[in-house]
Amino acid sequence: MKQLAQVWYIAMKDLKIFSRDRASLFFFIVFPFLFIILFTFLLGGTYGGDDRIELHLATREAAGGLSHQIIGAMATANESLLKPGDPVFIWDKDYDAARQAVEEGELPGFLAFPADFTEAVMSGSDTNLEIFANAGATYERAALNSIAGAISSQISTNKVVIDATVRLLISSGAIPADEESIDGAVEKLMGEAMSGGAMGGGESYLAYRIDSIGDVEAGNPSDYVVPGYLVMFVFFAAAISAERIVWERKNNTLERLLASSVNRGTILGGIYTGTAVKGLVQIIIFWVVGILAFNVDLGLSPLAVIILSILMVIMSAAFSVMLATLARTIRSAASLAVLTSLLLAPLGGCWWPLFLYPEWLQNIAKITPHAWATEGFNKLMLFGADFGDAVPSMVALLVFTVIFGVIAVWRFRTDAT
Repeated sequence: MKQLAQVWYIAMKDLKIFSRDRASLFFFIVFPFLFIILFTFLLGGTYGGDDRIELHLATREAAGGLSHQIIGAMATANESLLKPGDPVFIWDKDYDAARQAVEEGELPGFLAFPADFTEAVMSGSDTNLEIFANAGATYERAALNSIAGAISSQISTNKVVIDATVRLLISSGAIPADEESIDGAVEKLMGEAMSGGAMGGGESYLAYRIDSIGDVEAGNPSDYVVPGYLVMFVFFAAAISAERIVWERKNNTLERLLASSVNRGTILGGIYTGTAVKGLVQIIIFWVVGILAFNVDLGLSPLAVIILSILMVIMSAAFSVMLATLARTIRSAASLAVLTSLLLAPLGGCWWPLFLYPEWLQNIAKITPHAWATEGFNKLMLFGADFGDAVPSMVALLVFTVIFGVIAVWRFRTDAT
C-alpha cells in the first residue's frame, strides 16, 4: 500500500505541474480543437448528396454487332429513364483508349464485349465479357461485375426463349427452315430483346428499383477528424513529457527520491502513471467536447471506442518513458518527441483517413501505433463495425505498449550519467 501511495503522489506531482503550465494546457487541450473546427468546416458536406456512379462500357466488335445494340440501349435508357441513384452508363467508343485510361489511372474501369460476342451468342458457344478495373476502384469493380452477371443471365434466358420461338415460326411456316433465315431471325429477335423493342416493352432490359428512405445527409467529418487529432495530440503530449523526465534526471530529482526510500520501480510507476493520467484527462475532454459540440457518433460499439482510447493512452505513456530512457539531454528528448510525433501522425492517418492512402503506404503505416488506432476508430465510427472488428487494433496497441514498456524498464535509470 505504501508503494502504491508513493506511485500516486509522484503521478499527482506530475499532473499538478502540467495543470499549472498554461502553455501546455493551451497546446494540448485547446489547440487541437482549432484544427478540428477548421477541418470540420472545410470538409463539411464532402460526402453529402446522392452521387451516381459512372459505369463505362466498350466493345471490340465491328459495327452492327449485338454488343452495339446492348450498349446503345443502356446508354439511351439512362438519358430518358434515370431515377435518383441509378448508375450512369457511358459508351467509350475507343476500346484501346479506354484501356489506356485505366492503366494511367484516369478511369476506374470499364466492361468490354469481345470481338466474337455476336457469333458466340448466336452459335451458343462460350464467350467472356471483359472487365478492366483499377485495383483500388472497389465500388466500380463490384458494379461492373454485377452488370456483367446481369447481361450474361439475361442473354441466356433470352436465348432459350428465342430458340423456342424460332422453332414455332419454322413449324408454322412463318420463316424458311434454311440456316441463313434462322440465324437472321435469331439475331433480330435477340437484338430486340436485349435493346428493348417488342420483347422489352420499350425499356432497357436492365431494371432498377430505388427505395428512398429519408434524405441523404452529408457525412460528419468530425467522426474522423476528432479521433485523428485525439491520437496525434495524446501521443504528442506524452512524448513531450519525456523532456520533463530527462530534466528531473539531470536535476537529480530522481536520485533524491531514491535516497528517500522510494525504490526504482515506484519511481518508474509514478512517472508512467502521471503521464497516463494526463492522457486520460485529454481523451475525456476530447470525447465530451466532440459529442456535445461536434455531434460525433461513437458508432455501434461506444465501449470499443472507449477501450481503444484508453489503450492509446497507456501506449503513449509507455512510449514517453521509453523515449526518456533513450535521450541523454533535455534538448534531444524534446527534439525526438517533436520529430516522432510529427512523423508518425500523418503516416498513421491522423491528418486524413488512412483508407485514402494507396495500399503500399497503408502497409508501411502499420509499423506505427497511430495507424492501428485510427484504423480502429474509422471502422467503429465510419463503417458501422462492431466490437470484434476493432480487436486487432486493440491487440496491436497492447503489443506496442509491451514493446515500449520492456525497453523503458530495461533502460530506466535515475542518475544523470
